[in-house]
Amino acid sequence: MLYEMRVYEHVEGCADKVRQRFIEEVVPRLPGHGIELLGVFTDADSGMLTYLTRYEDEEARDKAWASFGGDEGWKAAKAASEANGPLIAKQHKTVLKPLVPGLPNS
Repeated sequence: MLYEMRVYEHVEGCADKVRQRFIEEVVPRLPGHGIELLGVFTDADSGMLTYLTRYEDEEARDKAWASFGGDEGWKAAKAASEANGPLIAKQHKTVLKPLVPGLPNS
């Protein structure tokens, strides 16, 4: 099993737009691309969006994100939401591998 944590630093003033786009446009599309969403969070101090996903292995992860990146509906939604400029200033990705076998989700 492989996990990935992504953190989106929003452009100043765009936190609500990032959250809305994620909930309305990203969340419904993920399962169709083989991306299992485990949780979505906001940082209590900064409001940055963080989410955790799970995959069978690195190959499955790479295939899933390639598929998502080619989703025409997502491309259109992203372009429409960024008509006045980008919403995300920076994205951080961390791939996580379970350390202790037998724990939930490992």
